[in-house]
Amino acid sequence: MTQMTFHDAVEAALHEEMARDPRVLMFGEGTATKRKGLLKAFGPARVRNTPLAEGIITGTAAGAAATGLRPVVDLTFAPFLCFAMDELVNSAGKLRYMSGGQFSFPMVALAMTGGGWSVGAQHNHNLEAWFVHAPGLKVVMPSTPADAKGLMKAAIRDENPVLFFMDIGLLFTPGDVPGEEAGDETMVPLGQAAICREGTDVTLISYAKTVHACLAAAETLAGQGVSAEVVDLRTLKPLDEATILASVRRTGRAVIVHEASRLCGVGAEIAALISEQAFESLKAPLVRLTGPDAPVSASYPLEQAFAPQADAIAEAARQLAARNLEAAPIW
Repeated sequence: MTQMTFHDAVEAALHEEMARDPRVLMFGEGTATKRKGLLKAFGPARVRNTPLAEGIITGTAAGAAATGLRPVVDLTFAPFLCFAMDELVNSAGKLRYMSGGQFSFPMVALAMTGGGWSVGAQHNHNLEAWFVHAPGLKVVMPSTPADAKGLMKAAIRDENPVLFFMDIGLLFTPGDVPGEEAGDETMVPLGQAAICREGTDVTLISYAKTVHACLAAAETLAGQGVSAEVVDLRTLKPLDEATILASVRRTGRAVIVHEASRLCGVGAEIAALISEQAFESLKAPLVRLTGPDAPVSASYPLEQAFAPQADAIAEAARQLAARNLEAAPIW
């Protein structure tokens, strides 16, 4: 194991995959400037800066993928994906199906998202649910450096376009990461959630930075006699429905937490999944804790208040643990 930041773990994955497969290349806004190690190792033909033109960058990547290359593009901040929606959704996401499988689009689009840098609403907007809703796209949003490396390797090898969201608040957070000598054992399969902490009274379901808030809340709850299980989704599409349902069936209660706005967010899909397939196991109503339906402030304290914090999660779980639908008829 090696200690490295989330940012460096992504670069380590890129380096290993580019060394393994000459079809992998990377380009985007400031890519060669920000990732000088990759530029030195693989040269300007495979690592290059581009103009600030997200649609052109993404369209080029889709075309490159269709010809057999495996491009990774850096589009910087998630709101800039608005300029690449046609290329991502209408081209990369749909053309494999429309071609009857004659073409594949093995490409990865990187974007930073979430609070932590006080960059303001036009640079900080959690848009992951948009792309979960788009057929043909896969969506990844890890919470640790180890998962960032493992999921990036899996994303590059996937035959479909993958949106890889990097939470700004986690970029320079260090963690243990398996080294290159571990080989393919470092890969984290797409669509496989992780149980970060086992519990029996309530399930806390989350992804990206709010996983850490859930873990902190679980620690607080343990001191108050409430056993909380923490599920890190890691991949939003494909969604690991089996792990979610198994956990909620064990605990009978669930709090779903994410920084993105509540309306039509990933949490709504998870709540519907649990209601449809595990309703008989519920001992209390489902609870969602999310960001508000508002643009994000550039003020650091307000930006932090935008995302659910550990104390609010602990309080919601504590109240939920005290409820029991079995004590009264549900009709």
